[in-house]
Amino acid sequence: MGVEPQQADAELIRRILAGERELYAALVVRYQDALFRHAFAMVGDRDAAADLVQESFVKAFARLHTCEPDRFGAWVFRILRNRCKDWLKNRRQHTSPLLADDHAAPDADDPVRTLERTELGRAVDAALQRLPAAQREAFLLKHVDGLSYEEMAERLDTGVSALKMRVMRAREALQEILRDVV
Repeated sequence: MGVEPQQADAELIRRILAGERELYAALVVRYQDALFRHAFAMVGDRDAAADLVQESFVKAFARLHTCEPDRFGAWVFRILRNRCKDWLKNRRQHTSPLLADDHAAPDADDPVRTLERTELGRAVDAALQRLPAAQREAFLLKHVDGLSYEEMAERLDTGVSALKMRVMRAREALQEILRDVV
């Protein structure tokens, strides 16, 4: 029996726990892009983000029997979130990645415009990294992932009013940091 594209997480989990372990791949495919985007935004390192997502899925698989089946997305997100927090606490042990295209010529027709966009993007990324992790996480979930405050509250196990305050403080801090850049 195959997996329907929109088969509910709860049904997949029931089948996985019943012995159809290969179906876990459907859950990985369903959530990996969103989890990677979040991890990368939090840690700022593509390789580390990919490792953190993979580790989170491995841990989730090992502990799948403890998950409320209809809350898998929020549950695996919390696992990733904790992994990111641990990585950030220990980041002094990590080195900065070397990006192959840091000095590559731009592909676009207008090199000046491309340079401006690249510089602005780097400034925004650097500003985001200067925010406290909780503010950065809330800001990204709201403005990059487009989640509602209620969805954020479920994922982060935090109250809506606290999240609204984090997003507001993150916006204010970003405005202050980027004031001279833009």
